[in-house]
Amino acid sequence: MQLIQQNPDLSAYLAADEVIDHQHPLVRETAARLAGQVTDSYTYARAAYEFVRDAIPHSADSGDPRVTWRASDVLEQRTGICHAKSHALTALLRAEDIPTALCYQRLTHDAGTGHCLHGLVAVRFRGAWHRQDPRGNKPGVDARFSLDGERLAFMADVESSEMDYPVLFDVPHPAVLRALQDAPDRPYLWEHLPDTL
Repeated sequence: MQLIQQNPDLSAYLAADEVIDHQHPLVRETAARLAGQVTDSYTYARAAYEFVRDAIPHSADSGDPRVTWRASDVLEQRTGICHAKSHALTALLRAEDIPTALCYQRLTHDAGTGHCLHGLVAVRFRGAWHRQDPRGNKPGVDARFSLDGERLAFMADVESSEMDYPVLFDVPHPAVLRALQDAPDRPYLWEHLPDTL
C-alpha cells in the first residue's frame, strides 16, 4: 500500500498543537529522558515506541475508565486507547524532530457487531513512511517497531470490510478527536467510536 501525505508540507508532520502538545514540559522531559539513553534517531524512535506501547496500558486491556486524548495527558495519566497512545507517540517523536503522521485502519469491533477506527502512526525514515502500532501487546497481539515490513497489532481483513486507510494525517482526524473529547468514560467511548473516516 502506498501511503499518501494529506499535507504535502513535511514540516506539518513536526508541528505541535493542542493534541500533539510536544512543547508541554512532561512531553519534553520524557523525550529528553528517552533520548539520553540512545545514540541516534532510529534507536530513539524505537525506544519511544516501546515506551508508549509497554509503559502506558491500553485502557480497554487494563479496564481503566478514563479517557485521554492530549499527548501530555496520556503520559501523565498513563492510560489511553489506541488513538490517545498514537497521539502520545507522535508528540514524543516530533519532540525529537522525527516526522510522524497519524493514520487509521477500519477494523471489526471487539464485539464483532460492526466496525471501528483503529489509530496508529507512521514515521519517516530512509526517505519513506513506515507504519507503527503502539496499541500495546496482549495475547494474540505482537506489534513491534519495524522499518523492514510492518509488524502491526492487526492486519485488515478485506473480506470482513476491514481496510487500511492510506492517508497520513498531520493532525488527528476530526471524527476521532470529537469522539475522544465528548466521551465521559471509556465504556461510553467504546460504543461511540467512529467506524469510518
